[in-house]
Amino acid sequence: MSTVSAALRMVEVSGAEALWLLEGSTLGRLVYTQREATVVRPGRHTREYGRLVVRAPAQAAAIPLTATYQVDEVRAATATGWTVTVAGPAEVITDPNEAALPHSVKGMGGAPIRRTLTGWTYGPHDTIVRIHPRTVSGFRLVRGTAS
Repeated sequence: MSTVSAALRMVEVSGAEALWLLEGSTLGRLVYTQREATVVRPGRHTREYGRLVVRAPAQAAAIPLTATYQVDEVRAATATGWTVTVAGPAEVITDPNEAALPHSVKGMGGAPIRRTLTGWTYGPHDTIVRIHPRTVSGFRLVRGTAS
């Protein structure tokens, strides 16, 4: 084991800090189960009214009633960073009028959700999901003394 990895540890953060870290990022992964297999899709996200809005290349019909979203930022050069996981009931935004509604997040200038959260694909694999967070967990990867 290298001396760098020996001096690293994971430190749990509060739910409030985890959500703060999540808001500082825009890219993550939508995770769900489909036909007894774990599916992971890249996603772009924002928080709105306490809910997480995610745009991911997934078929709307494949999104289950509960989903997980994971975001991290790891800096290899310094071996530091963080990871946040949010899970809860999920609903697909299928109404094109709702997807075109002005986005309420500060700094977005009232742009529609679909334009604010740019996607990777368009068509049947372009889905906007709203997750109502029930569990929020987060960890920081920090340098420290081994115990």
